[in-house]
Amino acid sequence: MPSGNTKGATLMCCRRLGGMITMDQYEYIRTAHRVYGKSIRLIQKETGHDRQTIRKVLGGEPVGYTQRSVQRYPSLGAHLKLIDSWLEADKPAAKNQRHTATRIYHRLVKEKGFSGSESSVRRYVRHAKVRLGVNAGKAFLPLEPDCGQEAEADWGGATAVVGGEAVRLKFFCMRSKFSGKPFVRFYPCERQQALFDAHMHAFDFFGGIFKTIVYDNLTTAVEKVLKGKRRVEQEAFRQFHAFYNFTAKFCNRASGNEKGGVEGLVGFARRNYMVPIPKAESIEELNEQLLLECVAYGNHRIEGREGTVNELFEGEKTHLITIPSHPFSNQQAVESRINHYATAIVDKNRYSVPTRYAGFKVRVILGVDRVDIFYDGKNIATHGRLFGNNKWQLNPDHYLELLQQRPAAFETARPIKEWRKKWPQALEQLLLRFIETHGETEGTRDFISVLMLCRDNATEDVITAVELALGNGITSSAGVKHILLFMDSKPSFEPLKGWARTPPPDVSAYGQLGGVQ
Repeated sequence: MPSGNTKGATLMCCRRLGGMITMDQYEYIRTAHRVYGKSIRLIQKETGHDRQTIRKVLGGEPVGYTQRSVQRYPSLGAHLKLIDSWLEADKPAAKNQRHTATRIYHRLVKEKGFSGSESSVRRYVRHAKVRLGVNAGKAFLPLEPDCGQEAEADWGGATAVVGGEAVRLKFFCMRSKFSGKPFVRFYPCERQQALFDAHMHAFDFFGGIFKTIVYDNLTTAVEKVLKGKRRVEQEAFRQFHAFYNFTAKFCNRASGNEKGGVEGLVGFARRNYMVPIPKAESIEELNEQLLLECVAYGNHRIEGREGTVNELFEGEKTHLITIPSHPFSNQQAVESRINHYATAIVDKNRYSVPTRYAGFKVRVILGVDRVDIFYDGKNIATHGRLFGNNKWQLNPDHYLELLQQRPAAFETARPIKEWRKKWPQALEQLLLRFIETHGETEGTRDFISVLMLCRDNATEDVITAVELALGNGITSSAGVKHILLFMDSKPSFEPLKGWARTPPPDVSAYGQLGGVQ
């Protein structure tokens, strides 16, 4: 039989009144008594274990560690009540300003001369927090949402490469609570107009409007959070959801779990749709990629639900509110005065207009991605919307007349410097030829006339005409314009054929004309 002092044997996970029993010893004690009839006293002598331990082995299974009914912390001694008082005082404090086990340990060492281990403090604090209800974990109820009744909406952030440049973008998420069908769309910001535009695209994607949409307390929708569920909504947001006839429902503060479905979608979209970092030439192209991902998700099966997302949504569509026949006017109108740089300052950014409007008041219509500037009812400039502060959106064409009057400023003019970064080499060669032929001032002035041709002609056609002009030694804007006018035209008559074989005409009669008076 195995020795009671076998070394290296696996310890039986059972602590018996101060003695550790190995599995070999457990087997030996039971076999010696039950099979060979050895007495408890004899087994005690052979193994060294006390009688109570031997009786416990004979009376039970190797069930693993048995938790003590009362866990004692002898090293903490009189400090237990003090630790409890610190934890109780933490209850009304902010979560990030409550005692950690490490902080309690250091306070005990510093203030009470504690000489025990940090691990014993950690062990006690872990159990005390549960007993006192400090930082207790939250439990959630499994829910069964009603079909077609609610959706959840939220924003997330991610990096993307747009036009070769890494930019930080926001993405809007809306998710059906019943079917789990998702919608995700990128925006340069999460301002109110972006929020409204995202909703309108989401409604088109779902083919209808959910009766209730759940949000956190985003500032673009909520002006003031009152007690309980009461909110003072932003006036424009009230107009928006009144137009589309859905009810806005807001979570309690710091309770994102109340819209856990879309919270999960934000993380899922970031991990699955934005890894690796998405790349495109425009945000619109990025959104086309996201739309394909959202459509593909329809084949996904949600754990615990029967059918795919699309199959569940098929039954949900009939419960949605019909989309209005005309969309919400998601625009903002503001007044501005054109300054001496020929720009309108709107939303802390600058947008150019033709220089002749400097000093005039204009009306600016702001869309989610577009800015239109009007004077006396006429659209005088259109730009892509800028987001941020102190950015300039300059159309170089707006400054060409002024540059013809001041050609010396051509090299340092901000709109021209930005434009020249994208110029084809043919324009640089033409500018150099004009300057060499006419001098810097007149050559630059005449070259600006070539740039003006882009107003009434496709830029590609103007570049083609410039390349032809370079190949034919033309040194004026008039020559470029002539080529542009006629390079696509065809002759109205057939060219003479076989002229080389035709006998020369008789011109002798013309010689007699010399004597005619």
